[in-house]
Amino acid sequence: MLALQGAFIEHEEMLSKLGVASFEIRKKNDLMRSFDGLIIPGGESTVQGKLLKELDLLESIRQLILEGLPTFGTCAGLLLLSKRIENDARSYLATMDITAVRNAYGRQLGSFYTEASLGTIDKIPMTFIRAPYIEEVSDSVEILATVNSRIVAARQGNQLVTAFHPELNDDFTVHRYFIDICGGE
Repeated sequence: MLALQGAFIEHEEMLSKLGVASFEIRKKNDLMRSFDGLIIPGGESTVQGKLLKELDLLESIRQLILEGLPTFGTCAGLLLLSKRIENDARSYLATMDITAVRNAYGRQLGSFYTEASLGTIDKIPMTFIRAPYIEEVSDSVEILATVNSRIVAARQGNQLVTAFHPELNDDFTVHRYFIDICGGE
């Protein structure tokens, strides 16, 4: 669990309820431990990106992802993994061939809840908080969910992103999906 800023505790609680052990990555030395997947939580992408650089984690994590480490980014995590952010010249990990739009639904008051399908899975809860959406994907990216014709979940190889926060609901579908990408429990 990348634990620099954001909703990492909520993800840890979801994993714990599923019987999956996790630990927090806060410094470069934490990457020396053995782990099967990485969750990059929602929060402030600019703060997380700045801390990734300052703590000398950015290139090491990027390399692990490019080597196949299963990675799940929610909201800000989606932005960190995006190769391009349409309304921001910065890029961070840039490992997923998508173009995202940051704060696409407006400020905090633009936050909302809905239910939609995720791939072949019927209706799951989706909580959006100052969420991005995915504007464009390459041919190597599978679109998993759309809401109001906007892409809100996608997968490219071992990388999974959601514009919504599955950790803020009592539904384990998305976390189970990620655990499967990691090779099961």
